[in-house]
Amino acid sequence: MSEDLDKRRKVITFEYRFTVGSGLEKRFTIQLDHESLSVIPAEKSSYPEWTELKFHQCPTCPLKEEQHKYCPIAVNLADVIESFKDSISHDKADILVQTEARGYVKQTTLQDGVSSIVGIYMVTSGCPVMDKLRPMVRTHLPFATVDETIYRVLSMYLLAQYFLWKRGKQPDWELTKLVNIYSDVENVNKHFRERLSAIKVTDATVNALVNLNCFADFAAFSIEEHRLDEVELLFRAYFE
Repeated sequence: MSEDLDKRRKVITFEYRFTVGSGLEKRFTIQLDHESLSVIPAEKSSYPEWTELKFHQCPTCPLKEEQHKYCPIAVNLADVIESFKDSISHDKADILVQTEARGYVKQTTLQDGVSSIVGIYMVTSGCPVMDKLRPMVRTHLPFATVDETIYRVLSMYLLAQYFLWKRGKQPDWELTKLVNIYSDVENVNKHFRERLSAIKVTDATVNALVNLNCFADFAAFSIEEHRLDEVELLFRAYFE
């Protein structure tokens, strides 16, 4: 009994439930290892051809086909892509997201909900480029606004710099490398869209990636153009 309880505590679970149109329901349960925040994949005997690493592989992907037959993101997203392959992005859905601590409910477009799921898988599947954003999953916020996302990104990155400093390494207080990280993220999003476009899925999942890329693009732009004045004003109590 105690062993089963201990195992459950080591798993972080997100459950997404979509109710579309006249009551059609789709459910997705995402489980992550508590310590590594790596997705715990569902066991499957085979994967579709489009999930292979060489299929529209990102030009900057550091993975080699000899060690990795499949794109780690693609294999974990395969079921989601299959479920929404005939769906239209602007179709309305009632979406319930259940986490360990609370539930979130929103009536929104399919692409908004799918984007939230895709975002989890993109950073927890083992893509070396997307791994840098993985710490954000521990405080996953479904349907986050741009402002919320930028705040969480900055908090995550600056905390990472503090941990680097504690280890005697050079921190990046100027956020220079964060801009580079998001440039790489945009590149992955772009080429993953090309992967999906090649198998001619409808636009719900493709536009979900477009949404993610808009967040990435805006975050990088805000940092590069020093448009963080509004965030800085939130901390005026520290300046007095």
